[in-house]
Amino acid sequence: MPTDSSLPRTASIVDVTAANVGRFRWRICALVFFANTINYVDRQVLGLLAPQLETTFGWSEVQYGYIVTAFQAAFALGYLGFGWFVDRYGTRLAYAVAISVWSLAAIGHGWARSVVQFGVARAFLGLGEGGNTPAAIKTFTEYFPQSERALATGIFNGGSSLGAVLAPLLVPLIALRWGWQAAFFGTGALGFVWLVFWLWLYESPERQRRLSESERRYIQSDPDEIVTARLPWSHLLRYRATWAFVLVKFLTDPIFWFYLYWLPKFLARQHGLDVTGSILPLMTIYGIMAVGSTLGGWASSVLLQRGYSLNRSRKSVMLVAALLIVPILAAALTKNLWLAIGLIGLATAAHQTWSAVLFTTVSDQFPKQAVASVVGIGGTAGAIGGMLIATATGFLLEATGSYVPVFALAATIYLVALGLFQLLVPTLKKLKVEN
Repeated sequence: MPTDSSLPRTASIVDVTAANVGRFRWRICALVFFANTINYVDRQVLGLLAPQLETTFGWSEVQYGYIVTAFQAAFALGYLGFGWFVDRYGTRLAYAVAISVWSLAAIGHGWARSVVQFGVARAFLGLGEGGNTPAAIKTFTEYFPQSERALATGIFNGGSSLGAVLAPLLVPLIALRWGWQAAFFGTGALGFVWLVFWLWLYESPERQRRLSESERRYIQSDPDEIVTARLPWSHLLRYRATWAFVLVKFLTDPIFWFYLYWLPKFLARQHGLDVTGSILPLMTIYGIMAVGSTLGGWASSVLLQRGYSLNRSRKSVMLVAALLIVPILAAALTKNLWLAIGLIGLATAAHQTWSAVLFTTVSDQFPKQAVASVVGIGGTAGAIGGMLIATATGFLLEATGSYVPVFALAATIYLVALGLFQLLVPTLKKLKVEN
């Protein structure tokens, strides 16, 4: 993997000052972590209840694919729109709007009765959830120096893992005890609890009274963080780094969407598990995923702090993650439930490692004023890819009943994506972005 010896080392800055500053930035990280937890709880409810809802309402695989596609289409628009909205109006307001929209939509699923109504509810859920990641990555760009951002992003991704663990534990039990509608009502209300804490605690670092002056200086210690005016998309699309992020998100995000929406159905068809029988396997998968999420961000930050170049520390971790996903193909072929669970858990953990580092490369290259916009553009591409794979998977399963082609794609696409990323961005470095 190529190196970038010209970039300044950050280990000395981190080692000398990190122990002497406050930890308020980690409270903000924890808050964003829980937002992502709620995000993934809300997102997973439909997938977990899909076998029951298909029986209740008579959905076909294709109709379920359409419902998932409605979410993906709106998610793509939400990602793009909120990317601009975050950079234009600030993280505090944008995150509050995003979680309010998606929480109301999550609650709205409880009143749906037809494919169209579920599709509309999913669309509004996707629209609001599209703001989650742009707001989070912008938060970390504001509150963390470059040397800690991959770790913070990894912790954030761990929120999705916790949400994915909690959802299969809580949702089936709520549905069995109070009905499937209660599962949507209860999980949707969580976002409004989080909103109270967000509005109470969050301000930009410049206005944050809870920050010590030493921590504020530490957060703003990167020498190459140049403040620029807000940048329009037309300017950002001139850079190969933008297109590299967009392309990689388009190729790899759909795989995680597949895991999220089709794993309960895969376990039901391939291994005969019902809603309650899938609780332990799904919790195991997402528990493994949580470890990979935090570990990947930690590994990249540690490599950077130990003197590796920015380029090498990020891409080395991405390469290891891509290689760990290759064995996933065997999960579609084996009849051994726990071998399949182990392989899927490994792949989802590696994906979260990949995702944490990939998101961090945006703040590595772009000024703070452009980070949410670039993340929004790339996230839109990923959502469009997810929309395509949702529809294609529905038709494929309806026609063949085989998961092998999708798992084969998952096994290979990350290495292809990394090769293309390397081709477009041979060296990671801060860009001189001009208005």
